[in-house]
Amino acid sequence: MKIIRSPLNCTTSNMCTGKCSKVIAISLYVLAGVSIICNIIAFFPDWSTKYAKLDREENGARITDEVKYMGGVIGGGIMCLIPAIHIHLTSSNGCCANRCGMFLSIGFAAAGVVGALYSLATSALGLSNGPVCLFTETPTSVPGWGRPFLNNNGSYLGDSDLWTKCIEPEGVVEFNLGLFATLLVVASLELVLCGIQMVNGLFGCICGTCGGRE
Repeated sequence: MKIIRSPLNCTTSNMCTGKCSKVIAISLYVLAGVSIICNIIAFFPDWSTKYAKLDREENGARITDEVKYMGGVIGGGIMCLIPAIHIHLTSSNGCCANRCGMFLSIGFAAAGVVGALYSLATSALGLSNGPVCLFTETPTSVPGWGRPFLNNNGSYLGDSDLWTKCIEPEGVVEFNLGLFATLLVVASLELVLCGIQMVNGLFGCICGTCGGRE
């Protein structure tokens, strides 16, 4: 019996929504892993566990607040990893498994968008507000723990001479800058990929399977 294809069905490999989903899912796996790792590393400035321990024992803030918001673990990590798993399963065998699966992928991708936005926001705040460190306001003042760059709207980022204000942990400004910048880039890519999957899922609902099978 000859199968009559709908004009809306995918007819070329370039239009295969399932293959597109697979690429997106694999990319999200990598990005979510990077996001989680960066967030966890951020708890150990100067590659030491003592600051996290002191912070946990309520001896005053030693870890930057935005690190404790867990944007990289929860937002860019878990909230993007779960959609990636569903999107990957939907893309099995190189084409969209079914219209329902592609429809559900829209919702999962939307959750990924929310997660990516959360990670993006916490990363941007972390960059803007700067790290928690032991610092002195003037050469003669007594050192204290706090956030010396909290109210300068991120202008410290362009003036590396200001970074020497932080005495301890050693190199904490560069440490936080590198990790939060990485999280910011990762979250931006996740946001784009999840947005593409929402559109891709919509086409999958309309087109059905890429090979003309439902």
